[in-house]
Amino acid sequence: MAGAAHGGGSALPVVILTGPTGAGKSDWAMRLARELPLEIISVDSAQVYRGLDIGTAKPPLSERAQVPHHLIDIREPFESYSAGQFVADAKRLIGEIRSRHRVPLLVGGTMLYLRSLLNGIADLPQGSAQLRQSIDERAVREGWSTLHAELARLDPEAAARIHPNDPQRIQRALEVIHLAQRPLSQLQRATHSALEEPIRLRWAIAPADRARLHERIALRFQSMMSQGFLDEVARLHARGDLTAEHPAIRAVGYRQLWAHLSGLATLTEAVDRSIAATRQLAKRQLTWLRSDKEIRWLDSQAPDAYEKWNYDLRRELKELG
Repeated sequence: MAGAAHGGGSALPVVILTGPTGAGKSDWAMRLARELPLEIISVDSAQVYRGLDIGTAKPPLSERAQVPHHLIDIREPFESYSAGQFVADAKRLIGEIRSRHRVPLLVGGTMLYLRSLLNGIADLPQGSAQLRQSIDERAVREGWSTLHAELARLDPEAAARIHPNDPQRIQRALEVIHLAQRPLSQLQRATHSALEEPIRLRWAIAPADRARLHERIALRFQSMMSQGFLDEVARLHARGDLTAEHPAIRAVGYRQLWAHLSGLATLTEAVDRSIAATRQLAKRQLTWLRSDKEIRWLDSQAPDAYEKWNYDLRRELKELG
């Protein structure tokens, strides 16, 4: 199989397995890794942080000892990690994995990372504190709905994507227009994939029945709680160098349990809000994935779904080799 995958001197394709949270991506990846020569690159904005283990469904150390995993535990929770940094790291790792004659398998559901890797990152002007303050002052006087209407005149495409009740994105879009003298949507279209080669095999897995996904999400969160998720967040809360504003703590589940530990919610409320927020995240992920016409969907609950994916992937790797 390994010879077929890299025969003829051609570059090994990038394989992507994505889908909404709770769909079972990591399980499928590990099953495949036991059969094919591959290394896993995590596409997860929370798994990059050390100390965020249970709530991110991070693969256990025993699995990481069996199969190389990358971009896990590479930052302290008080640090930031951007989509641009992910793209640079993923591109470097793809080259290194290929040099070892192994298949790079990207696994995860952080759509900003995936979109940035596949479509590129727009070259936007740096923010201006003075301009942002001016926009904020206008919003106080005129209301964000008025500024959204202005955005609709200046950049209808961006306004259609940005909700009228999303002041942060309205502000940024207007800021870019004023600084660049060009619409934000125009700048975002002028991007190129970080992956030079066209061969990117990508699949998304999810239960065809949305109710099944919601059920899986609730069961998985309860399982996390029984594994000690609250204790994990309590350790982070007790460190003293983290706040609710750090990107790591804003992750779904962590944010809600942090609020409970800060006396802002009961534990029951925090759990209910975590499950609701996870379902909302899954909905956003599915919405973005449906816009990608190259994604091939698999019903993760269908009989032999994994076996079908395994067969199709092996066949395509052989054909490409």
